[in-house]
Amino acid sequence: MADLKNLFLITKHPSTTQILLTSLFFSISLFLLSSSPLPDFSHSLIVSSFTSRLLTAANFFSSTVSDSNTFYSVSPTSIRVNNESKKIDSASEELASCDIFDGTWVSDESDPLYLPGHCPYVEDKFNCFKNGRPDSSFLRHRWQPHGCSVPRFDGEKMLKILRGKRLVFVGDSLNRNMWESLVCSLRSALEDKNRVSRVFGKQSNLPNEGFYGFRFKDFECSIDFIKSPFLVQESEVLDVYGKRKETLRLDMIQESITKIYRNADIVIFNTGHWWTHQKTNEGKDYFQEGDRVYEKLEVKEAYTKALHTWADWVDSTINSTRTRVFFVGYSSSHFRKGAWNAGGQCDGETRPIENETYTGGYPWMMRVVESVISDMKTPVFYMNITKMTWYRTDGHPSVYRQPAEVRGSSPASGMFQDCSHWCLPGVPDSWNQLLYATLLVSRG
Repeated sequence: MADLKNLFLITKHPSTTQILLTSLFFSISLFLLSSSPLPDFSHSLIVSSFTSRLLTAANFFSSTVSDSNTFYSVSPTSIRVNNESKKIDSASEELASCDIFDGTWVSDESDPLYLPGHCPYVEDKFNCFKNGRPDSSFLRHRWQPHGCSVPRFDGEKMLKILRGKRLVFVGDSLNRNMWESLVCSLRSALEDKNRVSRVFGKQSNLPNEGFYGFRFKDFECSIDFIKSPFLVQESEVLDVYGKRKETLRLDMIQESITKIYRNADIVIFNTGHWWTHQKTNEGKDYFQEGDRVYEKLEVKEAYTKALHTWADWVDSTINSTRTRVFFVGYSSSHFRKGAWNAGGQCDGETRPIENETYTGGYPWMMRVVESVISDMKTPVFYMNITKMTWYRTDGHPSVYRQPAEVRGSSPASGMFQDCSHWCLPGVPDSWNQLLYATLLVSRG
């Protein structure tokens, strides 16, 4: 709880009115939080709950209304509707005062937003149906927050919200998981599926950077993805023998990201999973600041430096009256009996963990994220998906990341399983449902 004081630093230069309104919002949030006891979460999850609500207030206080196409946040009391729309007003007020990332998975027999195997934009490694997964029970659950209900994702309404806008996902392959889910969910709402066009291209010669996008022609909007596993720049230096050596520039934002601020209306960042890889986790002769390559630097310190570089770039570059910023938290992995490259497994899981007191261990990275975001002047909506993914041991591709002809007759042995990413359709669809609910409230 040492970082709790930082949660009050929503803006670095608050006005007296902002301070008074933030205090009021905090008091209301404290009452709501205490009125619905949380299970045995870590202190960081409690901090996260406060963060989510305080950042909602910060969005409202810092917003300006320029035209009907500008996203801005509203408080529940500022929503005004006619008598025929009172249900919408009530629902928006409920959502605005609710921690939508604190809840449980419940059974739901509704069809998924897009049928398994029917969206051509799902990569094969996420297409569990195409790769022969025999069960479908993992598709029959929806996320239910404690204390409120979230509306079912409506692709047509979402496209209307995004009309004339550009939404960009920036991050690693978990953000790509979410990006493909959103594109497929929006595509399913179109009568003419051919009204979606694909755009992709390289913006860098480095292997871990790339640009991919989709255009929804009838709505003049784009849903893009920029590959950036670390958010900061991957680079190279020459060692004492003149041989090129890979480094990670902790003090420099990835160059391809710098192009997005000019015309992006919504940017959804993430980074996390690549920081657990062996080279990054060991931190030997890899992390760089200026001309200095650290002989040894702990990964937590490196991650903190990188997040501050990202935060400083956002604060100095992005115009928050035009562009809304989201940050997606760490998505839980579920490897049994070893790491991903050491025989780790998750095959055979067909149901979520139903014990609500279960905790998968709160990732240290999210404590860093919470601390950094709380000290930014730019309003950032923190999508803390860690808890909702703790329970979903059943949603990973596992052995079905590959087709049967590749994995062979004994898929559980002798191959890498994917217990980090998610089958599509699947869990990331719920992340986009929460994104949809957030944008509904923000538009009033």
